[in-house]
Amino acid sequence: MKTRKLGALGPPVSAMGLGCMGMSEFYGQAEEKESLATIDRALELGIDFLDTADVYGPHKNEELVGRAIKGRRNRFFVATKFGIVRDPGNPRSRGVNGSPDYVRKSVEGSLRRLGIDTVDLYYQHRVDKNTPIEETVGAMSRLVEDGKVRFLGLSEASPATLERATKVHPVAALQTEYSLWSRDPEPEILPACRRLGVAFVAYSPLGRGFLSGAIQSPDGFEEGDFRRNHPRFQGENFNRNVELVERVKQFAAEAGVTPGQLALAWVMAQGDDVIPIPGTKRRKYLEENAAAAEIVLPEAMLAKLSAAFPPETAAGERYAPAMKALLDT
Repeated sequence: MKTRKLGALGPPVSAMGLGCMGMSEFYGQAEEKESLATIDRALELGIDFLDTADVYGPHKNEELVGRAIKGRRNRFFVATKFGIVRDPGNPRSRGVNGSPDYVRKSVEGSLRRLGIDTVDLYYQHRVDKNTPIEETVGAMSRLVEDGKVRFLGLSEASPATLERATKVHPVAALQTEYSLWSRDPEPEILPACRRLGVAFVAYSPLGRGFLSGAIQSPDGFEEGDFRRNHPRFQGENFNRNVELVERVKQFAAEAGVTPGQLALAWVMAQGDDVIPIPGTKRRKYLEENAAAAEIVLPEAMLAKLSAAFPPETAAGERYAPAMKALLDT
């Protein structure tokens, strides 16, 4: 596995990371044994960049990652996130907290669950509109001073927020959804990252599994799979998006790769500062994804893909209203 640099001041990490969220929640039944085996296989394939968050589970995903890396912590680059707050009495409810006290409390919990002394990359998961970003990043910077965190990141932050944050402390990475059907970062966010020396970490580069071509009906989702209520997987939106996936399949056949590999290769071709973190809880999909890092698509194919999937091609919002309200716009 090749490596890519995590921003202007960060270290090299595997050119593709592993999103661990689905191992514990949101994508149907958890499969701990297979999930742990998947993380083992990731390391064998050279993928050392693991992505988790305290909200996944909640807490269970960090605990799982902690078990996976125990005894070999130094072989992994561990990223986790804080800031999204869940109401135990209402699992679908979400809030955001970026207050300095909460920052400190959150990192202590993450360190304990992960079983480590230092988080390699600590993201603010969502920007708290009630706390100035300078206060949140200021508190995060003190975690760096204390040795609890190595590098700082932001998730779903606007270019203006990112710029303000970098004036307080260097930001190594900004994480946002990015794929053939979610090209929102291109006009402003990607240029801002490049201007400020910030790596761009692309989550959901497979369109939450849709671009793999394996999803044929919304009725096939397991109980507990959040895609049952996702706008792009509903009704007419689903039908229109299936048509997009047919395009991916056609191009993939032409390139001699799988649809998922084509989608990942396209994301990776958007710049050496773009690091996708496709999520999976099964080794067979991990192996397919990892192989995409070695695929170099011809310029003509990249141009055809970009033309076939212009911004705002996908039908439906990329989040339901409650989660969309948490985005920094």
